[in-house]
Amino acid sequence: MHGSGRARLIDVARRAGVAKTTASDALSGSGRVSPATREAVLAAAAELGYTVNAAARHLRTGSVGTIGIVLPEVVSRSSYYMAFTFGIVTHAAAHDVDVTIVSPSVSSGRSRPLRADGLVIGDPLAGDPALPALFASGIPIVTQEHLPSDVDGEPVGVVWSSHESGMLRLFDEIDRTGARHPALIVAPDSSDWGRQLVSGYRRACHDRGLDPVIAPVTFEAPWVEVRNRTEQLLAERPETDVIVCGPDSSAIEVTATLERLGRVIGDDITVVSCVDHPSLPYLRPSITSIDLRARESGVACATLLLDVLEGRSPRGTDVEFPIAVVARDSTAHALERMRA
Repeated sequence: MHGSGRARLIDVARRAGVAKTTASDALSGSGRVSPATREAVLAAAAELGYTVNAAARHLRTGSVGTIGIVLPEVVSRSSYYMAFTFGIVTHAAAHDVDVTIVSPSVSSGRSRPLRADGLVIGDPLAGDPALPALFASGIPIVTQEHLPSDVDGEPVGVVWSSHESGMLRLFDEIDRTGARHPALIVAPDSSDWGRQLVSGYRRACHDRGLDPVIAPVTFEAPWVEVRNRTEQLLAERPETDVIVCGPDSSAIEVTATLERLGRVIGDDITVVSCVDHPSLPYLRPSITSIDLRARESGVACATLLLDVLEGRSPRGTDVEFPIAVVARDSTAHALERMRA
């Protein structure tokens, strides 16, 4: 090492027996470096007590060392988006990248450019006035789910799930109950997620000869809206014997509404959810749901964005993210009226 006693990048490179540029790529996680070489460089850095000068690296690369997240307004009361955000933050932190949350209400009218190397947009919504400006800015964007048809933009990557297939698997569980009069509470046209749910729902109903009743709500759907829609649905269609809940946490309010109305889950009606929630296993009965694996989805989005930014994945990469149905008590048995 040189006279100051502080390890430099060249010292790490010499200790690892590689070129300075290779050592730099290994430490930053960029470039094409074999796992063995990366391990040797990291070991050399640890032995010498070398730490990356983040400010110098950002000046050299032109990056700011930050990625942004744009989420729907519902995030403050959504366990799904909280877990999704946590997944992005933890993965970014593991790669020495900071995360900033960009408010969708101001992102379309900012007076200064976003100081971020890239963005993750969770569930881009149709008609969102912020999206055209974000895509026009030229900042690299990864979306969770595909863009709505009315949005003109090209994300550098998409992490998506087959929610249509998830709905079909959900109906396989509903079949156990013998229910024949389903109703789906959903925002049908707001997002790719909602569009896929409706498509899968219609297909499942068609395959079983059922009437595909849809009770539309907004994407943000606060509990009072879910409650009112449920009451209206059951007043207009009292024969409904399974409610498929779309919005995050809506199954909780639907269950409470059914109890107030004197309907008994497992007797003449049941409930399933398109979004799992930490409370659903503890309701009585516990509620069958689709586990969207929110935290892991956030990790997948952050991984893809950083991989594109650092040249490990090409622009235009699509990643299918697996989801799963969690069968619980609400679909474990035939409804009592079916057994009577």
